[in-house]
Amino acid sequence: MKKITAICASLLLMLGSAVFAADQHGTAALEHANAAVEKGKANNVAELVKHANAALEHTLAAALVLKGQAKEHMEAASNELEEAATQGELKQTEIATQHAVAAVDHIQAGNK
Repeated sequence: MKKITAICASLLLMLGSAVFAADQHGTAALEHANAAVEKGKANNVAELVKHANAALEHTLAAALVLKGQAKEHMEAASNELEEAATQGELKQTEIATQHAVAAVDHIQAGNK
C-alpha cells in the first residue's frame, strides 16, 4: 500500500511540475512577445528580433508539456515568432510586428 501511495504522490508531483513549467514559460513568452510588439511599433527592429527569439524559446518549451488546443496555440505562436524574427532580420519592421502581434494572440489563447 505504501508503494502505491508513493507512486501516486510521485506522479502528482511530476504532473504539477509540468503544469508549473508550462505556466512559467507561457508567462515569459507573453512578456517577450509583448516587448517585441512594443519595440516593433517603436521601429527598433534589433530589439524586436531579440525579444521575438526569446519568446520563441519559451513557446517551444511550453509546447513540449502542453496538450490539446493550448499546445496548438503555442506551436502557432512559435511559427509567428519565427517569422517575426526572420522578417525583422530582413528589416521588414511592419511585417515583423504583425507576426509578433499574432504570436501574442496565440500565447494568450494558449495560456488560458
